[in-house]
Amino acid sequence: MARSDDDTWDLATSVGATATMVAAGRGRATHDGLIDDPFAEPLVRAVGVDFFTRWANGEIAAADVDVPGAPWGMQRMTDLLAARTRYIDAFFADVVAAGIRQVVILASGLDARGYRLPWAPGTTVFEIDQPEVIEFKSATIEGLGAKPTAQIRVVGVDLRHDWPAALQEAGIDTGRAAAWAAEGLLGFLPPEAQDRLLDKITELSADGSRVVAEIFVNTGNSGDALDEATARWRANGLEIALDSLGFPGERNDAATYLGDRGWQTTNTPLNQLLADNGLPPHTGGEEAPFGRNYYCTAVLREAD
Repeated sequence: MARSDDDTWDLATSVGATATMVAAGRGRATHDGLIDDPFAEPLVRAVGVDFFTRWANGEIAAADVDVPGAPWGMQRMTDLLAARTRYIDAFFADVVAAGIRQVVILASGLDARGYRLPWAPGTTVFEIDQPEVIEFKSATIEGLGAKPTAQIRVVGVDLRHDWPAALQEAGIDTGRAAAWAAEGLLGFLPPEAQDRLLDKITELSADGSRVVAEIFVNTGNSGDALDEATARWRANGLEIALDSLGFPGERNDAATYLGDRGWQTTNTPLNQLLADNGLPPHTGGEEAPFGRNYYCTAVLREAD
């Protein structure tokens, strides 16, 4: 079903299921020794989507699901999520070293960085997502006995609504630098909503603030490869339709958009990210699914 401007979801439906899929990839990458996220698989299991649980815990072999030689599938996504997780974890390590003590995770889903990363004393992590998603993750991770490594403030609000007001009510200090993470988010926003989000981040950011984002780029005729991969997932028990969750239309290049608003950006192409982490390159060229995506960090007018 196509997205609409007022659609809703939880972690087992619509675009919310992509958060569970991402956590399943992190769980599988942990199972394979690529990263260490001990919360990913238990959180996925709690959501209750059987296919994602079996993906996370290693029960499904990628070789039994993936299309041989295809540029996309379970193994490629697991590799990507391992590399992406390391990249963003390293970003936050730099944030801590720079003395930033406010972190905002946009569309936080099943992200557990507030529990597994070594934050500096005095750090506050703001997690923003749909109220149902926030409530589920908070209750589940508390049930696991997890202890936060920073002060966590949850902000249950739809990013299509007045999330800046909700974030300010939760206590963010816009006079101090903050670090923002938009992991796997921008491609699920309409083009104009992507621009609004980046505008609001800029408005709320003091000099020296930082951003990390995965940048989605239109890739022409990549739908067939995605359809083939997800068809194999459905044949193995996935009952959630993962197609048509994005929004069509040309969008502004996010790094350029940030640069025009005072941010100094550094971009990392997908294959460079994979190579930096000792993982096989993405195949199929720029027209393959996600082939032109890249990863961006940015700093707003470094403070003197």
